[in-house]
Amino acid sequence: MPTIDVEYKELQQLLKVDFEGDMEKLDDLLAYVKAEVKGYNKQDETVNIEFKDTNRPDLWSVEGLARALQGFVGQRMGIKQYSLGASDVEVFVSRELYDIRPYIACAVIKEVHLSDTTIRSLMHLQEKLDQTYGRNRRKASIGIYNLDLIKPPIEYTTVKPKEVMFVPLGFTEKMTPETVLEKHPKGCEYAHIVKPHPLYPMLFDANGQILSFPPIINSNDLGKVTKESQNLLVEVTGTSHKTVLNTLNLVTTMLIDQGGKAYTTTIHYPDNSNYTTTTTTSPTQKQTTTNTNSNITPNFNNQHMQLNIEYINKLLGLNLTTERIVELLQIAGFNIQKIAENKIEVLIPCYRTDIMHQVDLIEDIAIAYGYNNITPNWQELPTIGKTKPDQHLINHTRDLMIGLGYQETLNTTLTNQETLFNKMNTQNQQTPHIEINNPKVATMTCLRNTLLPGLLEFLSNNQSVEFPQKIYEQGKTIHPNQTQETKTQEEEHLAAITTHPTANFSEIKATLDNFLANLGIQWQIKQTTHPTFIEGRTGKIIIDDNQEIGIIGEINPQVLENWKLENPTAAFEINLQKIINKKIT
Repeated sequence: MPTIDVEYKELQQLLKVDFEGDMEKLDDLLAYVKAEVKGYNKQDETVNIEFKDTNRPDLWSVEGLARALQGFVGQRMGIKQYSLGASDVEVFVSRELYDIRPYIACAVIKEVHLSDTTIRSLMHLQEKLDQTYGRNRRKASIGIYNLDLIKPPIEYTTVKPKEVMFVPLGFTEKMTPETVLEKHPKGCEYAHIVKPHPLYPMLFDANGQILSFPPIINSNDLGKVTKESQNLLVEVTGTSHKTVLNTLNLVTTMLIDQGGKAYTTTIHYPDNSNYTTTTTTSPTQKQTTTNTNSNITPNFNNQHMQLNIEYINKLLGLNLTTERIVELLQIAGFNIQKIAENKIEVLIPCYRTDIMHQVDLIEDIAIAYGYNNITPNWQELPTIGKTKPDQHLINHTRDLMIGLGYQETLNTTLTNQETLFNKMNTQNQQTPHIEINNPKVATMTCLRNTLLPGLLEFLSNNQSVEFPQKIYEQGKTIHPNQTQETKTQEEEHLAAITTHPTANFSEIKATLDNFLANLGIQWQIKQTTHPTFIEGRTGKIIIDDNQEIGIIGEINPQVLENWKLENPTAAFEINLQKIINKKIT
């Protein structure tokens, strides 16, 4: 959960509310933005605030927090309007950035009065946005510079790893971009973003001075902001144009709230290139992309969304009038464009990046109305809940296996091909399975289509336990099925293993015979071959309607060696789903 530290007096001043040191009073107000007080430091008079809602980056500064709460304390209704002037600052983007870090947006802030508190708040917001909304600087990262030291126009281009040298922020010696990635703390932390590319992004001014090496670090000469800095350049680069624009809006509005005056910049993209920029006319419409040469940033235009009054009342279980809904929307910080035919056209401010659907606005209406003011109703259900028929059978099979002396295990559905096939000696006979496109963990790259590998892995990890070891697992296996909506199909399987110095086929067959007999299933074995089992001691499991439901046998010594198991092992696995379908139809 995101947390921020705000100065208690500054928050009171912005809200024009005196909490009189009562943290419960502040906590009650913070509930309107899904936040709460986590701590109060009396020594420096700072309040630590935690947000439950992680998709509202507009709240992650004291200015944004106060802006969101002003409607609830009666200070301001509707959207807070921000104005923009025009500047002569231009940014020229190199074509070579298209496959590296293609987008940039900038704003000029003048006559801002920075204090130590403001600078800390600004850096804190920058860090939070980079880490969360910017996905650890991959989608977007922020740079802030002393504009008085910069000569426009600005060039956003690429350099070779050893082509230029500059002093990175916080250091005193000049370094190449390659050295920055090796020696600077931020370079080590974010090197993975740029290292795969032969060229690195770089920002220069008209005098050839380096502003920064995005998204890694600013230069110490131009990217160091102090209390004496009155005119700033805010820059955001990234791989998502929409994220870049939204991030710039959040930082720029925060600086305007601190008394600064904001001005636009012109971004020039390469002619006749693949560059596209994202435009959104309404959160309910799809984003569209258009080829363009120039962009004016920032853009504080409000978005539009239509709200259905009947849908609002249906979702909330209330009977609110149009006038009351309009009032609640204004308290929550929205404006109304027009009202017609049971619909309200709502204006959404540029800093509310979280609004994507009518439901998001309806949630804000409910918060402004007050959840405690909504009378709860018991859900009237047409039926009485009961256990599904197949669940009774599943529970029964578990009881049977425990009664037969087997201990239940639970393994993960995610596995890997090494476990599923290679160690099971079936690498040349891989059965259809579901693989994960972008696995985050090397040991979890696919979904299991059988249970036996998980049981053998369990035995391999528990060889110090006393023998005999008798274990089973009952659970879901996943299989490809193009006829299903998800292109997959779940099946309930049951597998059992016995391992000890004298474990053999007869023992596991007796277990299976008792298990199926208690379910009233007639069955037989047909000899077969399978690379996981010993040839001549392996059989298909056939039930009374000549349907194959599984396999039984003694585990191949090669498989035991793969799993570092020393004792003979016998096992079976059945497709329990086929038995369930047979029993409940």
